Amino acid sequence: MTDSPPPVLDWATASPEARARLFRPARPADDHAGDALLAGIQQLIEDVRTQGDAALLQALKQFDRIDLTQQHIRVSAEEFAEARASLDPATTDAIRVAIAQVRAFSERELEHASWQERADGTLLGVTARPLDSVGLFVPCGKGSFPSVLVQIATPAVVAGVPRIAVAVPPVAGTAGEVDPAVLVAAQELGIDEVYRVNGPAGIAALAHGTETVPRVDKIVGPGSPAVALAQREVQRSGCLVEVGYGPSDSLIVCDDQARPELLAADLLNEAEHGMDSSAVLVGTDASVLSRTAEEVVRQAAMLPEQRRRYAHSSIYDNGGIVLVRSLSEAMDIGNDYAPEHLQLAVADPESLLPLVRHAGTVLLGQWTTFAASNFAIGTPATLPTNGFARITSGVTTATYLKRIAVAGLDRAAFARIAPTVTALATHEGFPAHAASVTIRQEGLR
Repeated sequence: MTDSPPPVLDWATASPEARARLFRPARPADDHAGDALLAGIQQLIEDVRTQGDAALLQALKQFDRIDLTQQHIRVSAEEFAEARASLDPATTDAIRVAIAQVRAFSERELEHASWQERADGTLLGVTARPLDSVGLFVPCGKGSFPSVLVQIATPAVVAGVPRIAVAVPPVAGTAGEVDPAVLVAAQELGIDEVYRVNGPAGIAALAHGTETVPRVDKIVGPGSPAVALAQREVQRSGCLVEVGYGPSDSLIVCDDQARPELLAADLLNEAEHGMDSSAVLVGTDASVLSRTAEEVVRQAAMLPEQRRRYAHSSIYDNGGIVLVRSLSEAMDIGNDYAPEHLQLAVADPESLLPLVRHAGTVLLGQWTTFAASNFAIGTPATLPTNGFARITSGVTTATYLKRIAVAGLDRAAFARIAPTVTALATHEGFPAHAASVTIRQEGLR
């Protein structure tokens, strides 16, 4: 990262091009979808569909440089045991706490998923039922991510999904080892169906099925641009995919009461995810913003080189620091940006909550950090990115439930609603609909 602090963009005087740049790099969903990559992903999916396990093994050999046999696609019981024995007990304890936190949130949400009420002879309600099967994708390219499995699998377990399959690429530079922390997280959740696969090929296997990997009804999980492309493509075959989980993006709104060293720390927290991440700070106080920019340089210097490069790209190239005239204007920018994570680092964060229209999650105040949200609070942390917060939500029990409407009428309630049904059936030209009412009306006379 350069020694120069990131510049502060004055929103009032910024050109339309400068304003647009703030949003374009944070929305790279289509930038990676070049014709060659798309064609390659489509061919890989077709190979897995037609050749099954053989195509999975070829993809591991070609793209991951790992040569395995069919019996190694599914992780064995012995590997689960070895993973537990090798993992630092402190990490195992942290996984357990994180699962407990997500479970508590998920159970509370599940309590409200089904409901019924009766009034004047009418019963109305919703019965929530779990999907039969789901496939969860856990990335492995940039590090170890047991927290991702905790975040997306715990709600599925709480929802009661009978079959949960996990696809995870092997650790780079190994002979095919699967991240031990991910295996321990799976075991803690009672999941033993884990497959080592190349990312896009694994998505294809979950969608179409192979000799070793049975197909699933829905796929959930974040991944690389290639994985995201594969997820989009397999929907053509009828497999539902929870879309919108791409490179991380975050936005912080701050006022003159915010502490610059904490703002910088939280900016870097999200910025270190990867070169394609985006971190934005929008504030009303020029002094706070300039001091934060200086803190970014100081704190970034303490990061490992790779994370420094990620942070530079995320802040200097894909994100930025913006000065606005009011918190209302800051919230307008936040809603246009529709971030995965929105932190309200202001004196009274709850007062801004009614202004939030689009965000994956909202973190109130500077004690509610991105890291706490990612790992331990229990609220959803696998969240829509690339502006998808405008139309969808994070992964919760609702992700794994179908909602079945339930209705019941007694004779009196039927009699009250019958004229409405008959009138609409007649208008729309459905005589059998109308007759199903009149035949009962005759019986009521």
